[in-house]
Amino acid sequence: MNIGIVSLGLIGGSILKVLSESDNTLYVVTRNKKTIEKAKEYTQNSSDNIKTLKNCNIVFVASPINKTLEILDELETIVDKNCIVLDCASVKAFVMQKKRPYKFIGSHPMAGTEFNGFDASFKELFIGAKWVLTPSDNINDEDIKIVRDLIKQTGAEVVITDAKEHDEAVALISHMPLIVSQALFYSAQNNTLALKLASSGFRDMTRLSTSNLEMANDMKVYNSSNINTAIEKLISSINLLTKTKDFEILSDIKNTRSQMYSSEGKNIL
Repeated sequence: MNIGIVSLGLIGGSILKVLSESDNTLYVVTRNKKTIEKAKEYTQNSSDNIKTLKNCNIVFVASPINKTLEILDELETIVDKNCIVLDCASVKAFVMQKKRPYKFIGSHPMAGTEFNGFDASFKELFIGAKWVLTPSDNINDEDIKIVRDLIKQTGAEVVITDAKEHDEAVALISHMPLIVSQALFYSAQNNTLALKLASSGFRDMTRLSTSNLEMANDMKVYNSSNINTAIEKLISSINLLTKTKDFEILSDIKNTRSQMYSSEGKNIL
């Protein structure tokens, strides 16, 4: 198959690096001239011209959230009606609103680090991760099988849901935690002694505060309603936990969380 990748940051670059070891022919598009040259280590079909994707069977759009719709619109005049196009944005409702002339599947690889850019990408990024799909109405079982088999090559596990449920879920476990991480650091950053004493707990809790700023801002803009609902739930939980003397609740939290991840840190639910 001919596979296209638009934008070569952490996600797009990692897709390129892992799929470059497959039998597929890869075409990549990025506006960064230096990245074009770096990508040639993995495919010679590296360009800043999106029209080079015209003969692709599958295209991954791994651009920042705020540029996703622009690229999806542009692809309407480039790719064939049977081409399967997947975005990689962490919010799904806004990309699913328009009917496309090609076969569109909303997607979200649940993998990442606090680093960004092509140099931060690596082929093992998706191993053990969940990869969410939110298919459009014109997607059939064969299309899903093609995409599922391809994603399996990255080491990820496909989870199929709808855009609304996806956005509600990621607000709870991805978008809200990023804001909480930022808020936690912000609340302590003017206390010199606190920062001097901070160790692994504070380090781990504030890791997300160093995430890509454009991505962090896009999450707040495109999923604000669900994030606000998640924060309200968090505040309610905090109020409950600071007042309760019920060790059963705390024990349940500890036990459930203890069984959620493997020793390698991968979600096994």
